Amino acid sequence: MNCGNKGHPQIALQFTGVLYLSSCHLLKAVEGWSDLGMGTFELRYLRDKQQREVDFVVIRDRKPWFLVEVKSGRDNLSQALKHFQDQIKAPHAFHVVLDREFVAADCFVRHEPTVVPARTLLSQLL
Repeated sequence: MNCGNKGHPQIALQFTGVLYLSSCHLLKAVEGWSDLGMGTFELRYLRDKQQREVDFVVIRDRKPWFLVEVKSGRDNLSQALKHFQDQIKAPHAFHVVLDREFVAADCFVRHEPTVVPARTLLSQLL
């Protein structure tokens, strides 16, 4: 995985761990929601011909529900996140940042792309 940190293997390793942690939580939630009969859920990713990508899209009953772009410390909102939300009309889009403190707020009340601490989003899943 190229994380854009060729000279800093610790940063690349940290980012890989953040992405792995997020994917495990999202997969557990998707499988749990499906098992509980809350709908049919899938976990996917998005990439287009211009190489824009979003780490995860959660599909609920064959419709995009929310997008997740994971970053280890960058707060600037991902342009790809907004682009894909506009394209596929997902109700929610989260730019998840590991290095932020937990915030007691419901992530799913916002419909525009939102920077959210990993602890906050992941605590609101299954």
